[in-house]
Amino acid sequence: MITFEHVSVQYADAPAPSLRDVTLEIPEGELVLVVGPTGSGKSTLLRTINGLVPHFSGGTLTGRVTVDGLDTAEHRPRDLATVVGLVEQNPSSTFVTDVVEDEVAYGMETMGLDSTTIRRRVEETLDLFGLTPLRARALRTLSGGQQQRVAIAALFAAGPRVLVLDEPTSALDPVAAEEVLASLHRIVHDLGVTVVLAEHRLERVVHHADRVVLVDEGHVSELLDPAEAMLRSRIYPPVVGLSRLVGWSPTPLSIRDARRKAAALRDALGTSTPRPVADLRVIGPADAVTVDGLRVSRGGRIVLDGVDLAVARGSVTTLMGRNGAGKSTLLGAIAAQHRLAGGTVRIGAAGDDPHARSARERVRTVGLVPQQPELLLYADTVAAECAAADEDFGAAPGTARDLLDRISGGIDPAVHPRDLSEGQRLELALAVILSGSPEVLLLDEPTRGLDYGAKKRLGEMLTGLAAQGTTVLLATHDVELAAEVADRVVILADGEVVTDGPAREVLASSPAFAPQVTKVLLPQTWLTVAEVAGALARIA
Repeated sequence: MITFEHVSVQYADAPAPSLRDVTLEIPEGELVLVVGPTGSGKSTLLRTINGLVPHFSGGTLTGRVTVDGLDTAEHRPRDLATVVGLVEQNPSSTFVTDVVEDEVAYGMETMGLDSTTIRRRVEETLDLFGLTPLRARALRTLSGGQQQRVAIAALFAAGPRVLVLDEPTSALDPVAAEEVLASLHRIVHDLGVTVVLAEHRLERVVHHADRVVLVDEGHVSELLDPAEAMLRSRIYPPVVGLSRLVGWSPTPLSIRDARRKAAALRDALGTSTPRPVADLRVIGPADAVTVDGLRVSRGGRIVLDGVDLAVARGSVTTLMGRNGAGKSTLLGAIAAQHRLAGGTVRIGAAGDDPHARSARERVRTVGLVPQQPELLLYADTVAAECAAADEDFGAAPGTARDLLDRISGGIDPAVHPRDLSEGQRLELALAVILSGSPEVLLLDEPTRGLDYGAKKRLGEMLTGLAAQGTTVLLATHDVELAAEVADRVVILADGEVVTDGPAREVLASSPAFAPQVTKVLLPQTWLTVAEVAGALARIA
């Protein structure tokens, strides 16, 4: 179905090729997972399949890519639309209509299908992806995760034989992610559709994959069995990390298979008590953020209704909940980006109202990194972006650059921000905001596009900031990040707080939000591989 013959891609001014001599054949009806570190070339590999590279993304492509016998160098993306469709990491940039149902129908209308066929496919697709309750909603009023599901559904409805997805679950809550992946699994096995997807949250995806391709610095492996791939990969989910720690063979990829092997490990851990770094952090007695009776209306809908929340100085609090629960809106209200319909927001011991401050004053107190980090980036190069941040905040020259190096592990300063991967843009935006040393740091889905190594660096930075007195409040669907860094977890549903408590207590008791290690070792309440490793070392 998809064939790569000695394919290389070199972008102008890039120090090295993004893809190097790729030879690969993907058969029909396979779900193929593309795995690799942030910036390794995964997105470039995906974009060669529908012709965006080289027709629209620039760069020079050598070799040959064919999809269902069509050479992508000779056929532009619009010529390939009936064969292959691509959903990018930022789905809202691809929308062409205003309403969910219209967006799902649009691709079929451009193909000239009759109205009866369009109506039938729209109904089937809305049901398949759980979008029927949202069919009349304006796209701009949807959460990031809901927009992602609409983008995938609209692509599927048009009927291509190949679906290419870049981080399809990055903005989805755990339940919604499983629904989308189950839908993809169904269309692969029942309809013979070929699905190629890149995803950093391997704990969600790897057990669904038929084959895995590893990408590292432009080098692409052959098709691998998922278990073999996880043994060879530099990045892997927590269940594989646990398997590597205790030497299970063969390597389990699902919770079910891991639990079948875990009885001896649970016995070895016995009555040992977890000792995570987060539990040892000293949290200040004063509240850094106080929200009382908060009400926010967006698009004529009440999104937050009477929310009360007090966040202690120096703590790390995660906001969790299904897509559309109000997490992003709560962060936006605290950062004074949304008008309040009722209630108050106060920052710091003095109880300052961020809504009463100018934007320049406010950003020194409350810094928000949004789901779309490119909204904060304006300069032509990474270096210029960092220099502008230092100047805007009155920070010492090199402050933002040093922060970026700590977060990212190194990004070429001469690259334009738009040429960075989604994860790299987020790392740059975070460095820009942190250069202002805000008292309260707000993060909206900060692990979108980040591999496990980048997430580890981010977690270490967040816990380090909290230890120095910065208050961190982040909205995330990433339960593994919450397990690593959170002192406290707040779960929202329909604009209200439904659960609020210590991270270990909330995560371990939730079937939807429990991390992989917890699910494997229940009824014990271990959250991370590092906790288990520490306990085994003490026992030994």
